[in-house]
Amino acid sequence: MLKTRSPLETEGEDPQLVATRGANSITSRLKRAIESGVYSDGDQLPPERQLAVAFGTARSTIRKALDQLEQKGLVVRRVGSGTFVSYQGPVQDAMSDVTDLISPLQLIEARIAIEPSMTRLAALHASARDLDAIESILLRIEATNNDQDLFTKLDSELHLAIARCSRNPLLYRLYQHINTVRNHAQWEQMKQIILVNEKIDVYNQQHRAIFEALKMRDPATAADLIARHLETARQDLVGADSI
Repeated sequence: MLKTRSPLETEGEDPQLVATRGANSITSRLKRAIESGVYSDGDQLPPERQLAVAFGTARSTIRKALDQLEQKGLVVRRVGSGTFVSYQGPVQDAMSDVTDLISPLQLIEARIAIEPSMTRLAALHASARDLDAIESILLRIEATNNDQDLFTKLDSELHLAIARCSRNPLLYRLYQHINTVRNHAQWEQMKQIILVNEKIDVYNQQHRAIFEALKMRDPATAADLIARHLETARQDLVGADSI
């Protein structure tokens, strides 16, 4: 029976050298995919078996490639769960230069410009698994018992999950930067004024309505609802500024 060679293998070469060179090549290709946004921060890479088929090589070679990516700090490997991208891009440091210059009102204006389109795409592209993940976050938000810090953390996670569902790497990366600004000290001051119990309840009702529109695959309604949600937040910020 003839032995089937990997496309990366050359007849007569040391198999160990072939495997190493193959792993290096696969590492380079996956690295480019991560850095270009094909796989975004937090995304799960395909399982080893699937990657082995895709690259026409052995699973041991894939493991070497994933080890190399982990050493480079591009992925995190979780036993029993898989391999996840851990990369926020070279522009992350540049964002710190503008974070101090962005007011909470400017931030919400930027979100109004981006999130309706992002949410429209999410309604079109979200998988059943994506929707389950969003609902899981939503249930946790609804159970925060008006804890301002926990609400803020989970609210960021919810909107980032919607961004991921857009399947647009650039929009997802932009929203990661938005969350960086949202965690700035200026918002810490504002949330003490804005996030009273009644307002958290209103935001959660709006979150639930947005989720239902996503689940119904209704892009127009989802986009309209998130625009209204953000306008509510904008009005609350304007009111807080006047206090």
